Amino acid sequence: MIEVQQHSETQLTTKVSAVRDVEKFKKVLVIGLGQLGLPVAKYILDKGFETFGFDVSAEVMKLAKTCGIKVTQNFSDIDVFVVCISTHRQNDIYSPDVAGIVDIARRISNEAKNGALVSIESTIPKGTSRRIFEMMNHRIHVVHVPHRWYALEQDVHGVNQLRVIGGVSECCLKSGLEFYGTNNGGLITSGACNGQVANSSDSYRILKNLSIPLHPVSEIEIAELAKIVENSYRYVQIAFAEDLNMYCHKNNVNFNELRNAVNTKWNVNLPEARSGIGGHCLPKDAKMFIQEDNAAKSKILTAAMEVDADFRRYKEEQNPILTIKTIDTKTVDK
Repeated sequence: MIEVQQHSETQLTTKVSAVRDVEKFKKVLVIGLGQLGLPVAKYILDKGFETFGFDVSAEVMKLAKTCGIKVTQNFSDIDVFVVCISTHRQNDIYSPDVAGIVDIARRISNEAKNGALVSIESTIPKGTSRRIFEMMNHRIHVVHVPHRWYALEQDVHGVNQLRVIGGVSECCLKSGLEFYGTNNGGLITSGACNGQVANSSDSYRILKNLSIPLHPVSEIEIAELAKIVENSYRYVQIAFAEDLNMYCHKNNVNFNELRNAVNTKWNVNLPEARSGIGGHCLPKDAKMFIQEDNAAKSKILTAAMEVDADFRRYKEEQNPILTIKTIDTKTVDK
């Protein structure tokens, strides 16, 4: 467990006598330039870093180049790898799959220089970061900084918002804080994972970073779980609204009026019930949480999935023209 000290600027600092100003992070490669990755790359570029992009889609790469993002196939001189790869199955966006993350981690492990930083912003199951750290033979820093991107409110809930950060080890967390965190000229001494990763006696002042507010946690598993728990919690909230909507229909109660009345209480925010829990993030992450929980499956989340499936069928019966994909809740235990 890493001992985390909270500071107003979310910095880990210590006073040292000999200090050198360094540009520790010069070249940043964003891997995966989709809905999340491209805005991340543009933000990093705007912060003054030499920013590269990598994506399997040639069309996406063309778009990235029009934004000033460079293309590279060379991983050997990159200082920071920001991983924004989708973690759902190619043929089923509602089901989690981290094969793409593992594949790119294998390439980074083979080609990246010692001491580079790998930041995983993709949503991943608990234990994935340590698995990747082991793949990289402890010679590369690994942090998890799960995104909280919301495309409809990018100004408030875009790249630059309060983020959770965790590191596989203390020096990994410090390296991640140096790259992401708000910098007010504080001095940071980087501890070493081992002799290859960093020199524990190095003391320096980071010249620039992303200026993103951070909430560091003591174990990287907490960072991994934070994202999937956030979305699972939201899933349960919406499922309750769907259940209540069906109750109101059966009992001749106006759901919208009831919802408005309930939401007058200061600590209640009952969501709308539309046509099923949409998008792929909430269903995928809810499945990810259940699949990860080997000890005891979440009864409330499993029930919420059953409610959502019932609600989708109910909406289809109301409007036969509307075809809504029903998520197969039986797959969550596989």
